[in-house]
Amino acid sequence: MRYAQGGGLTPQEQQARERIRLEAGARFARGDTTAAIATDLRVGTRQVEKWRRTWRAGCLDALRSKGPLSADQWQRLEAELGRGPVAHGWDDGRGWTLLRVKTLIGRLFHLGYTVPGVGELLHRHGWSVQQPVRRALERDTAAVQVWKDEVWPQVQGSRRTWAPGSVSRTRRGRG
Repeated sequence: MRYAQGGGLTPQEQQARERIRLEAGARFARGDTTAAIATDLRVGTRQVEKWRRTWRAGCLDALRSKGPLSADQWQRLEAELGRGPVAHGWDDGRGWTLLRVKTLIGRLFHLGYTVPGVGELLHRHGWSVQQPVRRALERDTAAVQVWKDEVWPQVQGSRRTWAPGSVSRTRRGRG
């Protein structure tokens, strides 16, 4: 089990935990006692009681994991991300942000993710952070290159050679 910066259970551990909850749900349907289920599944009685309340409220499906997106959900999310943020109402030219992806996941699947959780989800599926290059619309690339090649070397000047010195105003360097 991972904690703090690790972010909780791994996907394999989540699936194992879900199997335990579903086994408990099947035993609730058979009428087994809370203590017997807790002992057999090696979990606490309070956890089994919590699962039983959830099971009563929503049957076996309520015990399923609400965790990471399924493969079908991920494909749908990826398709929606491919359509771009403008298609989803964000037309300010900033592109996708983690907060926007979080909002999109909530709209599409009614799931709540944290912003860091969205970052981990995207990274796990091979997405990376993209920072747009910020340039003026009026930029003249040829003029910029001329300035870099001809003007900047004159402005910059040559570097001083190394010599012992001091940054102090009261104590000048020797030499």
